[in-house]
Amino acid sequence: MQELARAKVNLSLHVLGRRADGMHLLDSIVVFPEIGDVVRLTDGGFTISGPFGSALSTTDNLVLKTGALMGRPSGYHLEKNLPVASGIGGGSADAAAVVRLLFRGELPDMLPLGADIPACVISRPLRMQGVGEHLTRLPPLPGFSMVLANSGAAVSTAAVFNALKNIDNPPAPDLPAWLELPALFSYLAALRNDLQDAAISLCPDISLVLRALSDQPDCALARMSGSGGTCFGLFETLAQAKQAAQVIKRQNPDWWVVAARG
Repeated sequence: MQELARAKVNLSLHVLGRRADGMHLLDSIVVFPEIGDVVRLTDGGFTISGPFGSALSTTDNLVLKTGALMGRPSGYHLEKNLPVASGIGGGSADAAAVVRLLFRGELPDMLPLGADIPACVISRPLRMQGVGEHLTRLPPLPGFSMVLANSGAAVSTAAVFNALKNIDNPPAPDLPAWLELPALFSYLAALRNDLQDAAISLCPDISLVLRALSDQPDCALARMSGSGGTCFGLFETLAQAKQAAQVIKRQNPDWWVVAARG
């Protein structure tokens, strides 16, 4: 048995304030493209493979912590295809894959392991609010594709939040129902990632990734996901996204660059 741990891409991320316990209040539109890690059940132990597997611990991992919480502390293999600490929910997606493998029913309380895990369990287009606990499924979205790109520079989520100059920003307007693709792109373009400028101040490479995406002729919108440093570019078709990914990868062979349906 195996599960695809889809990347979580924040098409927008508005920071609305901070609770007394220090947790930030967010308002985010998230989607889960057809790209991610793979979690498999095995006879025992915990092993990791994949292009980014060497960056992870085989003893301190959300897969093991989630499995232990759910009564199966070992017996997993993780194929790590997503870059680590890159703003696309890799660890939370891996934990959510364990939940889907082991649990069929009402979602247990996973916030102690990560506020993104409930959204990643669903892995469908969502509006995330609060600290991640308020989830609203979005109406059906028109088909689109994206390019995800990451220069490989490490970005600390805590450092990005600490670098924020303003934590009291307006929320997003509600997403209109039954949008055609041009209207969806226009709606998203009017939104923000309030962490983007803070992340760029700590990791200037992010601006290079954004420029590489926005320079592609068919790119409708380029923005950073989460706290960085992965950025996305939106395209109408998968063929356009694949062409853009090839160009960006050829110009930046050390970057992680993939095209996927949104």
